[in-house]
Amino acid sequence: MNVLLTGSAGFIGSHIAEALTGAGHRVRGLDLRPDALGGPAADVRDAAAVARSLDGVDAVCHQAAKVGLGVDVSDLPAYASANVQGTAVLLAEMARAGVAVLVLASSMVVYGEGAYTCGRHGDVRPGPRPEDALRAGRFEPPCPACGRPLAPGAVAEDAPPGPRNAYADTKLAQEHLAASWARATGGTVAALRYHNVYGPRMPRDTPYAGVAAIFRSRLEDGKAPLVFEDGGQRRDFVHVRDVARANVLALEHAAAGPRPATPPAPPEPGPVTPGLRPGGLRAYNIASGEPRTIGDLAAALSAAFGGPAPRVTGGYRLGDVRHIVARPDRARRELGFRASVTFADGTAEFARRRVTGS
Repeated sequence: MNVLLTGSAGFIGSHIAEALTGAGHRVRGLDLRPDALGGPAADVRDAAAVARSLDGVDAVCHQAAKVGLGVDVSDLPAYASANVQGTAVLLAEMARAGVAVLVLASSMVVYGEGAYTCGRHGDVRPGPRPEDALRAGRFEPPCPACGRPLAPGAVAEDAPPGPRNAYADTKLAQEHLAASWARATGGTVAALRYHNVYGPRMPRDTPYAGVAAIFRSRLEDGKAPLVFEDGGQRRDFVHVRDVARANVLALEHAAAGPRPATPPAPPEPGPVTPGLRPGGLRAYNIASGEPRTIGDLAAALSAAFGGPAPRVTGGYRLGDVRHIVARPDRARRELGFRASVTFADGTAEFARRRVTGS
């Protein structure tokens, strides 16, 4: 296929470019910065540049976005411009060019908090954690009905969204825009909800860097990783090469058109789902399926790097969620995706490599 890859010079996009090329596809990049594909720097919000980039293209892999939680309210226009307006321009130009296949980089942040169960009230969705509770060190969200402790679980793609910050709002908006585009044009969208992506080329030393890069940067400076809250926040850390492979599988699956879904192998229960279809959006959790805590990540990186042990600070960020881990079963059934890089191998590799200074 001829594939337009937006965000091609970025952390995840650069790995996707390599994976697509390795799979035999012809890749054209579009990024604000020069990329390894040799294309000119361009902005996804520039309709003329996007139109030129779409000429002769069969499918689009949309990674371009402003990432991170946002520092304060003044970030809202920048997030809306890059993520919402940029996606709207891209979709409008895809419609004009007749390009009908889109793989969208979405995120687990669209869920807000993950899945929780109360012993009395069953499945519940706690609201945002109040600052006075965080300040007092009460990090676990209570049952919104009775205030009792909750048992965290794994979130599936049919969970209702509950974004908690500017970035999350714009990622959900991207999904809504892509779904509207698909209905109007008969296009096909695979929205890949990435969980905590880490690996080579992660940006460092910015307010928007991922926690793995922040920990690694402190270790490079001879300092202990600083762990917020009590370190017990559960996440799913998925390696960037696995994320790149998921994008290849999703593009190929979407371009192949309707086909029967593969029934899940025992002991995974559940009905066979129809998968991707023209005129619609299908979301997929892209995750390892093996939850770890933030404390686990800090300890693994410190041990592999040979640096000081992590220090738990009790600090917090408003807008952070306590637990968010995923069920990756749909991606396994429909796309054939299964994460292959283990947590131990991935963190050891990441600890040994310098992250970029961008």
